[in-house]
Amino acid sequence: MHEKVKVFALSNQMAERALDSVEKELELNLGRDSVFEAEEEDDEYYPQFDQAIRRQARFMAVHYDLFYCLEVSIRSLIKEKLRAELGEDWWSKADIPENTLKNVRDNMQRDIDSGFTQRSEDELDYTTFGELADIVRKNWVHFADIFNSEKAFNRVMHSLNLLRGPIAHCSMLAEDEVVRLRLTVKDWFRLME
Repeated sequence: MHEKVKVFALSNQMAERALDSVEKELELNLGRDSVFEAEEEDDEYYPQFDQAIRRQARFMAVHYDLFYCLEVSIRSLIKEKLRAELGEDWWSKADIPENTLKNVRDNMQRDIDSGFTQRSEDELDYTTFGELADIVRKNWVHFADIFNSEKAFNRVMHSLNLLRGPIAHCSMLAEDEVVRLRLTVKDWFRLME
């Protein structure tokens, strides 16, 4: 009986892979997505968008998801490290570039003035990705035990910032840049080995 279950499971995996190939080749969605993903679609407006745009969105969603996780984890790493080194009021004690402080104040005020819900009460959440790198560089003494090379850190953050542009601004990533994104994320984790 155990062998039959194994064969069934393997057959099911093979069928799923074959269906994946058909969906990709014919640019179809056979509705095999999880219930959670299906509920996420906006049934009122989403169908009004061109099929090609919806395909591009699905393609880019994977890269957005990856970058979202990466950027949020970088913010968290910076916050936790500086909090551990400088205390709860680390933002006022750390060496934060003056232009970053001004941008953060302006961005926070813009949120308040909009009347919308503020994205955060944490100043670090109002920094740009490039400003995150500046904060680490200006406070390298606190990060030298995490990252194995300041030069490599600068190179990886520069590359990530360039790759972030098309992802954050709704442009397609070229095939080479998809590969570059994955390699650069791998480089990011290698910095901490």
